[in-house]
Amino acid sequence: MRRVEELAGWVGDGGVVALSGAGLSTESGIPDYRGPSGLARRATPMTFQTFTGDPAARRRYWARSHLGLRTISEARPNAGHGAVARLQELCRLDGIVTQNVDGLHQAAGAHGVVELHGNLAGIVCLDCGEHSGRAALTERLDAANPGFSAAVSAVNPDGDVEIDESGLADFTVVDCTVCGGMLKPDVVFFGETVPPERVSRAFALVAGARTLLVLGSSLTVMSGRRFVLRAAKDGIRVAIVNQGVTRGEPYADLVVDGALGQVLPEIVRRVEGVTVQ
Repeated sequence: MRRVEELAGWVGDGGVVALSGAGLSTESGIPDYRGPSGLARRATPMTFQTFTGDPAARRRYWARSHLGLRTISEARPNAGHGAVARLQELCRLDGIVTQNVDGLHQAAGAHGVVELHGNLAGIVCLDCGEHSGRAALTERLDAANPGFSAAVSAVNPDGDVEIDESGLADFTVVDCTVCGGMLKPDVVFFGETVPPERVSRAFALVAGARTLLVLGSSLTVMSGRRFVLRAAKDGIRVAIVNQGVTRGEPYADLVVDGALGQVLPEIVRRVEGVTVQ
């Protein structure tokens, strides 16, 4: 509790920027990539190169993602998301940068979220650049694949699922309604680069922060860890709340190992000045 109390003091000072990862959404039923041990739960997810270069792999991805979206779309913000939104409302949180693609920060009431890796709710055409919503694509895929179903054995944080793939050869992929081009979820796949403007916005938030608060990220990939490295280099306090190991600990001034759905609401209560029995 001493570390939680210290962190509450830092957050109470204001000037906090949050960097969230998949661990924040696990209590909403969306598993993270690595878990507390730091070991990957699955092989590398779909890469951009495979998606664009292999029609069979692309068909497999869309079939699995089509089923997986049901789980992602049914997920609701948990107490951790609610606490982050409340800290923003209390003017202690100046910005939110997330590696997640589930939109749960916004669903909890947060605003101005920098979504580094995009959002599964959007679709982009790789040929003409047309953006559209996932709901419309879901209707089109349903119409093109009547009766398609498969038993889901595992759900992944990128909206993909593990299923019996024996019937996937008959799954029909639909194309862009504007140009007939290749459609892709408007998220950053492995092998893609995060759009520079998002990175710049995130770095600008970190540069103006008093504290960088990492929430539920193992910081294994450079996409998120670079902000911790920059904060440490610039003398900005780094605090991490996560279950299990992270690669950011050597650069952190404070680490709290605990469930975010418990720790973050406790931080809010302390910031609001409520006495906890």
